[in-house]
Amino acid sequence: MLQNALREDALTVVQEGYELRIGLPWIRSMPLSSVSGFSVRMDGVSVSDDLHVHLGERTVPAGALADEAGWWFIQDRLVLFIPAGPGDFGPGRHHVAVDFELMVPYLRGGGEGPLVLPLHMEAMLLVRSPGAAEVSRDVA
Repeated sequence: MLQNALREDALTVVQEGYELRIGLPWIRSMPLSSVSGFSVRMDGVSVSDDLHVHLGERTVPAGALADEAGWWFIQDRLVLFIPAGPGDFGPGRHHVAVDFELMVPYLRGGGEGPLVLPLHMEAMLLVRSPGAAEVSRDVA
């Protein structure tokens, strides 16, 4: 499941930063409210300070997904917006690491609560330029 979460086409440079497209590393679609705690590093530098998620025409802070009623479907890519910061990552390949938690509401975890999975994925990704051919839908 994790091997398809960060595909070769996942990182795109945009006018004010980067977009990172992440596939859901789970066996079925999940509510957006079950996703929390995003942490992203590019070339070892944390870029997590101001992460946002594009949801169709809206953009919400990554930490606000708990309040969203929508779904992350397994065929879609969740689009994280990473604003330009002190580290300019320029063209070429970059090591990207993403961590987050996925709460599985229909499976019991330890104690009384649902199962919460800490997920980690990383890949060497080539920065794509805007307008490059899209190969997947984005979460709407």
